[in-house]
Amino acid sequence: MTASKKTEPSSSTEMAFSLVEVTLALGVAGFCLIAVLGLLPTSLKTQQASIQQTTANQIISTLFSDLRADVRLPPGQESKVCGDDPPCEWQNLHGHWRITAVPDTIYFTKEAKQTGTINGAPPADAIYRAKITYRFPPSETTSLADIRVTWPAKIDPDVPGAVPAGSVRALMAVNR
Repeated sequence: MTASKKTEPSSSTEMAFSLVEVTLALGVAGFCLIAVLGLLPTSLKTQQASIQQTTANQIISTLFSDLRADVRLPPGQESKVCGDDPPCEWQNLHGHWRITAVPDTIYFTKEAKQTGTINGAPPADAIYRAKITYRFPPSETTSLADIRVTWPAKIDPDVPGAVPAGSVRALMAVNR
């Protein structure tokens, strides 16, 4: 006798996703991924603008510190603002705020390091332009300095029609 096996239907039901459900899920995931990737250029542009504004504020802070320290230096001492990075033209600003009403223009690199000469043409490595305008009349105790940092350095914001990509402005009291 031969034993014959009957195939009985399985009593357990198997659950699975249909092909349509998988396709819809992939479509939704792809749409979301494209939306997120579409935001990347905007976020990169915002991050770059933030970096530029932070560097410009760092330049203004450095200029504030140097102008305030410069007028308080005892005779025979020199400013250490340049540190170990010569050449540095900042020493030419020593006491300059008292004798001139002509703005000073200083150029800075991407790392906020001074480059080029004061009031000269923008050097090739200059990214930022800092313009210090001294307000008159100065008194014996106080003079005001209007500092404006713009970028890129090649664009002079005082030329009609020239629009810089960004700028930061601050007003400070010197020798108070």
